[in-house]
Amino acid sequence: MIEPLALPLQTTVSALEAALLAFVLGCAVIAAVLRDVLGVIIAAAAYSLGVAVIWVVLRAPDVALTEAAVGAGVTTLLFLLTIAKTVNPTDERSLELPSVGSGAALLAFVLVLGSTVPAMPAIGGSPVTDGEVSQYYLEHAHEQTEVDNVVTAVLAAYRGFDTLGEAVVVFSAGVAVLVVLQREVFV
Repeated sequence: MIEPLALPLQTTVSALEAALLAFVLGCAVIAAVLRDVLGVIIAAAAYSLGVAVIWVVLRAPDVALTEAAVGAGVTTLLFLLTIAKTVNPTDERSLELPSVGSGAALLAFVLVLGSTVPAMPAIGGSPVTDGEVSQYYLEHAHEQTEVDNVVTAVLAAYRGFDTLGEAVVVFSAGVAVLVVLQREVFV
C-alpha cells in the first residue's frame, strides 16, 4: 500500500501569499478603472502572471504553466497585436471611476466571494487528498497504468481525454498566434 504524502497544514497566510493576493487584486482594480487600452492589457497580463504564481504556491504547476502561457503570454500578445491596428482614444481621461450602482454591485460580489474564503481548506491540505477516491488512485495507479508517477498516470491514463482537450486548446492558441504573426510579417 502506498502511504499518502503527509503535508503540513497551513492555517495562516504568509507574507508572500498576502503580497500575491494584494498584487492580483491591485491589478484587477487597475484593469477595471483604466481607460487606456494598452494600460488595461498590461494590467491584465500582470494579473494573469500573478495568478500563475499563486497556482505555483498552491502546488499546481500544470495549471500555473497554462495560465502563464495562455493568460499572460498568448492572450496578451494577441491583444497587443490587435491594438497595434487600432487608434487610442483622444480624450485625456485615463481613469474612469465606476458609477454608484456598479460600485455597489462590485462590493456585493466581493463580499459574497469573500464569505466563501473561510470554508476553503488550508494550503497543502484538502479533504480530497484524504478521500477514498484519492486513496484508490494512489494505491492502484502503478499496477493499472504501469506508470511510476501517480500524477502522470492520472493525467495521461485516467484523464487522458481531458488532458488531450487541454493540449488541443494550448496548441490552438499557439497556432493562432503564429498565424497572426505570419500575417504581420508578410502584410
